[in-house]
Amino acid sequence: METLFMVLLTFFGYILMYRIYGKFLARAIFKLSKNASVPAKEFEDGVDYVPTKKEIIFGHHFTSIAGTGPIVGPAIAIIWGWVPALLWVFLGSVIMGAVHDFGALIISMRNKGKSISEFTARYINARTRIFFFVIVFLALWIVIAIFGLVIAIIFNIFPSSVLPVWLQIPISIYLGYIIYKRNGNVILWSIIAVIALYATMVLGAFLPLKMPEILGLPPTGIWTIILLIYAFVASVLPVTTLLQPRDFINAYQLLIAMFLMTLGIVVASFSGRLELVAPALQMNPPEAPSMWPFLFITIACGAISGFHSLVASGTSAKQVKNEPDSLFVGYGSMLTEGALATLVIASVAAGIGLGYQTADGKMLFGMQAWSTHYASWTAAAGLGSKIAAFVTGAANFITTLGIPQNIAIVIMGVFVASFAGTTLDTATRIQRYIISELASDVNAPFLAKRYPATAFAVITAGLLAFASGADGKGALTLWPLFGAVNQTLSALALIIITLYLRSKGGLKWMVSGLPALFMSVMTLWASLLNQENFLSAKNILLLTINGVIILLVLWILVEGSIKFFTANGKKEEISLETVK
Repeated sequence: METLFMVLLTFFGYILMYRIYGKFLARAIFKLSKNASVPAKEFEDGVDYVPTKKEIIFGHHFTSIAGTGPIVGPAIAIIWGWVPALLWVFLGSVIMGAVHDFGALIISMRNKGKSISEFTARYINARTRIFFFVIVFLALWIVIAIFGLVIAIIFNIFPSSVLPVWLQIPISIYLGYIIYKRNGNVILWSIIAVIALYATMVLGAFLPLKMPEILGLPPTGIWTIILLIYAFVASVLPVTTLLQPRDFINAYQLLIAMFLMTLGIVVASFSGRLELVAPALQMNPPEAPSMWPFLFITIACGAISGFHSLVASGTSAKQVKNEPDSLFVGYGSMLTEGALATLVIASVAAGIGLGYQTADGKMLFGMQAWSTHYASWTAAAGLGSKIAAFVTGAANFITTLGIPQNIAIVIMGVFVASFAGTTLDTATRIQRYIISELASDVNAPFLAKRYPATAFAVITAGLLAFASGADGKGALTLWPLFGAVNQTLSALALIIITLYLRSKGGLKWMVSGLPALFMSVMTLWASLLNQENFLSAKNILLLTINGVIILLVLWILVEGSIKFFTANGKKEEISLETVK
């Protein structure tokens, strides 16, 4: 029963904090106004700037920020114990992550829908903005390359998920056509689309598609190429064609998956079969780095993630149709992701104990199952291992409801792959915005256009993906940098939000300033420890890139601190054009 109590208590806490702290931020800190001008209406173009109902944009925003982030992070951080993982997920999402996402969204909406890199110039200076661009480009470069690989790995491990994931695309396009061209009922047709998606899951369970080796390219390499081509096409289409309708389906898919998992926890708890098999606290697991500061780097999505600020200020700010909707979209999405991360923790801390199959086919149960998978940091490492731990645990919950194991596996495999796909094409779209903004600033109008900018984003990601060979795993070379880079980005975004609130006067800045200080300390600490490890391993590539990032971050922190302490606390109105 302790697993059920843990989940329900955490869910109740999220609902309570949304109603208390979220609405306080909306009313007293950001002062949302229904009559304020918003980019979605001011610059409406039918492609990127599209006023959208909050329920639909919530689906897009959530699935874009989630991806596999709230799955991979908690699934590895559980090695330090379920208590620190759960505490960080809850407290981090409520007082840091949700403030970060909500703040980035509303500030972008008040700055013509520009990216956080762009309006850095307004709140610090133009010089700092260029440094911010470098960090953002690097983070997105890794994300695009790695998420193509993530989906390829999911397809390789769970071939039954391939058919449903690809069939979701025509289902979504037809849903978009019905809603936007034929004025169909959004809820009714979305339900029909979700039913169609689940029908394809049953089909996928009986028709698994295993990619063979082609022309010397292994399956992961082939899938990575296909997915990068998909990312190009999906990210240049109008958001109403694929992105919004698919993400609305994914929002329903999320609610169904979370409902099935929670109901499975209830059934398993009352049947006496479920117990927490992970330790509550394990300070020194074999081969693992120190919990401080790496817990706060390992669990990003689900607590706080810099990538979220790019989504908020990259795509979502161009679609929210009025300021009050931003609370539901920005703050609400982050708490929902925290709820998902909570279920992930339950899956790998308890669900895995209901049955875990080893590589040699042996079935393990209880603490033996958990101890085998998490025998050491190395044993639990790897994208496939993390994803498999969650899918196995979650499927075990669902099977307690009488749903066959093979169907449960497909449901969770499609769930993970669908969210990863959303993150892939959203990251590509945001990278296009970043490249276009930078190209405009350096007078390169051709590269600022939609197709050339997208092509540049996809081709550079492809070069990284295949830098180490035909398997498409080149991004794993830079993956050790991503956690610290991503969380550094969250700290820098919080600094921008703090400077924005500082310009409004009073002590409003503290709601983001204290989280900014915490994240700055944790991420710099982790980056310095990583630098020491890279030096010991004589890894010149990672040593050099990480060293440059540390210098850029220190520069931005110094510039931000100077701006903070020299600002007079009065409202500043500076046009973005004046700093270019």
